[in-house]
Amino acid sequence: MRTELVSEPGERLRPNEDFASVALPASGLGGALVVLDGVTPPRGETGCLHSVPWFTARLGGALTELSVSSRDLPLPEILSRAILRTAEAHQSSCDLSHPRTPQATVILARWSTEAVEYLILSDSALLVESPDGTITAHLDDRLARLPRSALTTDALIDSTLRNKEGGFFTAAADPTVATRAVTGRLPRPDVRALTALTDGATRWVEKFHEGDWRDCFTFVRKEGAQALVDRVRELERADASARTYLGRGKLHDDATVVHVEF
Repeated sequence: MRTELVSEPGERLRPNEDFASVALPASGLGGALVVLDGVTPPRGETGCLHSVPWFTARLGGALTELSVSSRDLPLPEILSRAILRTAEAHQSSCDLSHPRTPQATVILARWSTEAVEYLILSDSALLVESPDGTITAHLDDRLARLPRSALTTDALIDSTLRNKEGGFFTAAADPTVATRAVTGRLPRPDVRALTALTDGATRWVEKFHEGDWRDCFTFVRKEGAQALVDRVRELERADASARTYLGRGKLHDDATVVHVEF
């Protein structure tokens, strides 16, 4: 088995809000990967004393531990328990009902000799390669399908769309959000490799149009995860003045790539 993990902050003077892990149990019969993209809040009150990296470290740690220690539990239940465990760590000091309480997107994949299970919540991507070389992108595209007119201000997003029916969902403090995740199960022989990416890395496809998902997967396999992040940074710098591709979005975003080959 080959694994590769790269995670870089968007700006060197700011902490990385992403989280990534790959766990291989001692039995050698399976494993799991976890990728979180912490949601950067706008300036102002969040109701929480803690930072986004504090939150993603705890949620990611709980997801990693539960994925390998509780292999009998389905992935939505693992996410639910991890959210609850994280919420209990700061509910006495923070207002977890605030719409901007720390939160994150989630990719969770777990494999055994029989199957590969996956869970996706919000706008990160999981690419799956089959033995014949076909690349399938598994996405939670609810945010992408919303009209741009609904996303004009943070206040409008928080009041009408964030973690609301008809909008989009992230892992925050409500464990029931796990039922909203995109999930699936594939026979283990049908999967040759996995690549998980936060939206700072999916810019290669979704913002800069360097290629499609198959091209992105091939780039990571041939050039490496670091090369993909480096190329995104080059493209971001080239777009710094014109903002042709990024528009009003942040120039640099935290970028994480996890690649696993069986």
